[in-house]
Amino acid sequence: MLFYIDPGTGSMLFTILIGAAGAAVYAFRSLRVKLKGLLGGGRRRHGEDSAVPFVFFTDSGRYWTIFKPLCDEMEKRGETVHYLTASPDDPLLNEKYEHVKTEFIGEGNRAFARMNMLRADVVLSSTPGLDVYQWKRSPEVKWYVHVLHAASGVTTYRMFGTDYYDALLLSGENQIREVRSLEALRHLPPKECVLAGLPHMDAIRERWLQRGPAPAHETTVLLAPSWGADSLLNRFGEKMIESLRQTGYHLIIRPHPQSMTSEKEMIERLRKLFPEEEGLEWNFDKDNFEALYRSDLLISDYSSVVFDYALIFDRPVIYADVSLDPEPYDAGWLDGEMWILRTLPRIGTRLTEENIGKLPELIEESLHSQAFAEGRRRAAEEAWVHPGESVRLIADYLTEVRRRLTEKDEKNDEK
Repeated sequence: MLFYIDPGTGSMLFTILIGAAGAAVYAFRSLRVKLKGLLGGGRRRHGEDSAVPFVFFTDSGRYWTIFKPLCDEMEKRGETVHYLTASPDDPLLNEKYEHVKTEFIGEGNRAFARMNMLRADVVLSSTPGLDVYQWKRSPEVKWYVHVLHAASGVTTYRMFGTDYYDALLLSGENQIREVRSLEALRHLPPKECVLAGLPHMDAIRERWLQRGPAPAHETTVLLAPSWGADSLLNRFGEKMIESLRQTGYHLIIRPHPQSMTSEKEMIERLRKLFPEEEGLEWNFDKDNFEALYRSDLLISDYSSVVFDYALIFDRPVIYADVSLDPEPYDAGWLDGEMWILRTLPRIGTRLTEENIGKLPELIEESLHSQAFAEGRRRAAEEAWVHPGESVRLIADYLTEVRRRLTEKDEKNDEK
C-alpha cells in the first residue's frame, strides 16, 4: 500500500477540511449579506437570509421516542421545525406534518458536514460531543440545546460530551450539581440547566397509562440484555437460559437489535438449543414496549432499559455484575461513585458468576422485596422530575429562548 491514513488521522483531517469549508461558506454568506445591506440602504428585508427557527437533530432513529412527541407538540403550536436525522430508517421520516419538515441528511461524516454549516436559531439534539470531534458549532446557529435520552444523566457520556452546548435539559437536581462541578473543573462558562424531565420515558409512560394493567397472566420474566462481549448472553448464555427454564416462570428472551447484526451466529445457536415452546418465547419486535408491558421482572446488564423498566413500570430488576471504568466518561472527573453504579444495588439484585445458579431464588426475592420498591421510588425522585410534563416544558423553553434571541437581534439592528 503506497498511501495509508489511520482512522484517527483521517478523522482529524476531515475535521480540519470541514472546518475550513465551513469558515469559507460563512465568510461568503457574511459578505453577501453585507453587500445586500449596503446596496439596500443598510436594512435587511424581513425574511431575507433568515435562519430556520428550530432544528431538531438526531444521529440515530432509535431516539424517535424523544423527538416524535416534541415534533407533534411544535406542529400543534404552529412552530416551524426542521427535523434532521442521520438514520435512513428513522420512523419520523414517514410522518406527515404541515409545520415540521423531516429530512434524512446522510450518515456519519456526511450528516456532520451538513450540521457544521447549518443556519438556525435554536438546535435541539440528543447527540453528545458537540464541538469535540466531527460535529462543530456552526457560526450561524445561535443556541444549542441538549436533551437527555436516559435517566442516567450527562456524566455517563464520553468525556466533554455536553461541554459546548448552551443549555441542557435535565431530569434531576443531582445532574445540575454534576454539571456545575464539571464547569468549575474545566473553567467553562455556566450553561443554562433546565429541569424538564425525560420525553423518552414520558412517551413509554403514556402508552402504559393508556393500556392500563396487563391482563391476568402467569409470572413472566423478560431477559433483555445489551450486546457485545460483556453482555449477558455472551457471558452466561446457555447456563442462564437453562436456569431460567427451571424456574417455572414464563420466559421472554429479547436480544438487543444489534445482536442480530453483530452476533447473529451466537443468537441462532441459542435459538436452536432453546427453541420456542410453552413457557419460552423469543421476541424480535422493533419496539420493546409489548415485552416490557407483559413482564413482571427484567433481567439485563448495562442497558438503559433497566431504568426505563424500574422507574416507569415500578417493577423489579436483576442486573449483571457491572464493572464500569469511569475514566473515559465525564463522571471520571468527579469525586464519588457514578450515579448508575450507586443506584443499581438499591433497585435490584446483582447477578454474578457465583449466584447465577440461584436464579429461581433471586427472582422470588426480587419480586417481593419492599427494599427494592423503596429504592425504585427514591431513584425516580432523584432522576425523573416532572413525569408526563417534559414535552410541554421543553416546547415552552425552546419558544422562550427563540423569543429572547429575536429580541436581542432586533435591539442590535436598531443600534
